[in-house]
Amino acid sequence: MSFTDTHTHLYLEQFIDDVDSVIENAILNDVNRLFFPAISSKYSESMFRLKEKYPENIFLMSGLHPCYVNESFSDEIKHVEKILNEKEIIAVGEIGIDLYWDKTNLDIQIKAFQNQITIANNFNLPIVIHCRESFNEIYDVLIKNKINCGGIFHCFSGDLNQAKKIIDLGMKLGIGGVVTFKNGKIDKFLNQIDISHIVLETDSPYLSPTPLRGKRNESSNIKYIAEKLCDIYNLSLQEIANITTQNSKEIFRV
Repeated sequence: MSFTDTHTHLYLEQFIDDVDSVIENAILNDVNRLFFPAISSKYSESMFRLKEKYPENIFLMSGLHPCYVNESFSDEIKHVEKILNEKEIIAVGEIGIDLYWDKTNLDIQIKAFQNQITIANNFNLPIVIHCRESFNEIYDVLIKNKINCGGIFHCFSGDLNQAKKIIDLGMKLGIGGVVTFKNGKIDKFLNQIDISHIVLETDSPYLSPTPLRGKRNESSNIKYIAEKLCDIYNLSLQEIANITTQNSKEIFRV
């Protein structure tokens, strides 16, 4: 059995003291493929170091997170392109729009998002989208900007209609800890979405699944999300692992 965590930030400060044991524990728990979305240039070196240490298990993305977008975002976009030219990168992400923290800079968030979609298309790479209180704004960008290689709508927590819109654009749904939450809601309709459109993620160190809410999340916790999908789809853990990992391979081509 082999699981894929399509979205984990094990390079962040929360793991500075024990990242090796966290990664080794994930591998011991059959989470053998760990995909690192980028946030900003601040963390590039820590991502590269971990990739060098675990070359068979870690896969890197390049991108500027919407919460790190400011008036001088063009310098960060140049860094995104530089990394794409120099390193083995499998996707552009995480990119998108976040209106939870700041609604005043929507215009530059949109510009940064559009620029990175163009970059992804130029490099023939999929995208990984961050969406928080911004589905309509993101969908508007996506229907106006062709996505050549598909991607993942990270941390999906919307409704069935939104899920169908995302799938129609050739993207997969990143399902994480929210599916285990009592009031997460997506577990009520997810069985109406074919599992071929689903990938697993933890978003570590955030969004720990039940029964670990409030604690630091880790990639080994993917099993709690997978077990919930077993109930939703009436499939075995092995089947969930096989199908969702294959789905990730279709997107990332690795």
